[in-house]
Amino acid sequence: MEKIIHRADSRSFANHGWLQSYHTFSFAGYYNPERIHFGALRVLNDDTIKGGMGFGTHPHDNMEIVTIPLSGALEHRDNTGRHEIIRSNEVQIMSAGTGISHSEFNASKTDPASLLQIWVFPKLRNVKPRYQQQAFELADRVNKLQVVVSPEANSDALLINQDAWFSLGHFEEGQTVDIAPKMAQHGSYLMVLEGEVEVAGEVLKRRDAIGLSKYDIATVKALKAADFLLIDVPMS
Repeated sequence: MEKIIHRADSRSFANHGWLQSYHTFSFAGYYNPERIHFGALRVLNDDTIKGGMGFGTHPHDNMEIVTIPLSGALEHRDNTGRHEIIRSNEVQIMSAGTGISHSEFNASKTDPASLLQIWVFPKLRNVKPRYQQQAFELADRVNKLQVVVSPEANSDALLINQDAWFSLGHFEEGQTVDIAPKMAQHGSYLMVLEGEVEVAGEVLKRRDAIGLSKYDIATVKALKAADFLLIDVPMS
């Protein structure tokens, strides 16, 4: 087993006034040659947006972009004419493909909104841009993993243009779950959103993360009630 630990306080922090952003991997003005990506996982930003503020219209291409609101709601607009509100317990994905321009604003004028913005390198380049969002029941991830993003077109999860899976879990204290790579040459990246877990001999607290590769199976144990995100991606 190979593992890499990313403690919450080791992330880069950018304070833009309207935006408080923690970067796990190199992004914008933050560059760390040891933190470019974890396999196909390229960006994992932990953002809090002030009420009434947000990201103005900007372009993307050839990237799979997943947004997971943690609190509050986001207002999405893009150049296809789509206008959506994305709330907590919903997940959004954009396959940017040949190119898409969009904006994401806090849907509230007063209350902050927090979210995870995650980028994954695509499996196929220059595909037709595609957008999806979906609500997921919290009850369906109590003491088990709930797949929210998958490459399997007929699943109940959002479709991603990559051999990658995103799962959410809410585990009560003392509960465990075994994790394993979905495919050969894959790795697993786990971030604790709230609470405390133990995995691969490491204790992880709020916003700590671990990347595992070249392993067969690992057990995640909730030392305290915990919410976490598990991302399975190709390592090459």
